[in-house]
Amino acid sequence: MLYDVPVNLGDRSYNILIGAGILDRIGALCSEVGLKGNCLIITDENVGALYAKTVFQSLEKAGHSVSIVTMPPGEPTKCGENVFALQSECVKAGLDRHSFIVALGGGVIGDLAGFVAATYLRGIDFVQVPTSLLSMVDSSVGGKTGVNIPEGKNLVGAFYQPQLVLADLDTLKTLPPREYAAGLAEVVKYGIIYDAEFFQTLEENIEGLADVNNAELLAKMVGRSCEVKADVVAQDEREGGLRAILNFGHTVGHAIENVAGYGQYVHGEAVAIGSVYAARASAERTGLSQPEVERIEHIFQALELPVTAPGLEWPALREALSVDKKTVGGMPKFVLVSEIGKSSIGNEIPEDLMETLWNEL
Repeated sequence: MLYDVPVNLGDRSYNILIGAGILDRIGALCSEVGLKGNCLIITDENVGALYAKTVFQSLEKAGHSVSIVTMPPGEPTKCGENVFALQSECVKAGLDRHSFIVALGGGVIGDLAGFVAATYLRGIDFVQVPTSLLSMVDSSVGGKTGVNIPEGKNLVGAFYQPQLVLADLDTLKTLPPREYAAGLAEVVKYGIIYDAEFFQTLEENIEGLADVNNAELLAKMVGRSCEVKADVVAQDEREGGLRAILNFGHTVGHAIENVAGYGQYVHGEAVAIGSVYAARASAERTGLSQPEVERIEHIFQALELPVTAPGLEWPALREALSVDKKTVGGMPKFVLVSEIGKSSIGNEIPEDLMETLWNEL
């Protein structure tokens, strides 16, 4: 069964295809969307060892001249130095303006390869093949690409849409449990900000969510997450307004990643902590009820995600917030909720309350 989620953006529209055991169809699917010529697969050492051969052979069978480059795994790979290194690899692979890049991996590879595609020859086509839950439901959808610099995460990048997103659910079976759990944080986020019924469904299926072999539930979970994000992106492609709701939990989450050092908390873990912070802030600023604050905290705890970050002091986090993309005039802007399923953007929190909320976590 193939779950097809359209992302409607006029002449930049594309489809997210979700299913089990579909990785070997990538060559034919690329041909169906009109991709031709040489292609370069960009992957990392972990994912490449498992899936690069299948993708390579499928693309080759479809008539493409295929090259592959393998990067080290982990957040440090997403840096400016590697952008230039990969653009040189594009030249070596003979890529021209009719060629395309395949991003095979998690969010790091997707963001990095997407930014390379956006900037090589001022933009060539690319395909997202996410292999982590986090990238399937978040980073591969919506066209955000970019890299980190020492001052902060994702401060350099571009909005650049793929031609196709292909999510093979079978790849999740080889995902480390910690990474899979971290991806669930983004799934929960969609319920908090946009779909109260979806949030309730997740609550009712907590035990099933942890089972990567539950193909039916997994497809519904990934599919609905992608539908929500696709709907938001279709209304606001470049984050001029509504799309900013997708940053729920990310304001403090990104600061945690920065201050703790990338890798201490994986992205979804930092988002879980940031989401609990945002829920408590919502109780103070936008009227979120205490029972709903507790529901939000409970679901992250039930998924065995962290809800606190011991040892991180507020002054360091506040400094990191000052260079967050969502900060205007030195004041961070928060996504908050008035009730589960209803969110708002651009909320300010007084300095003393920001610190108090953190210290109370």
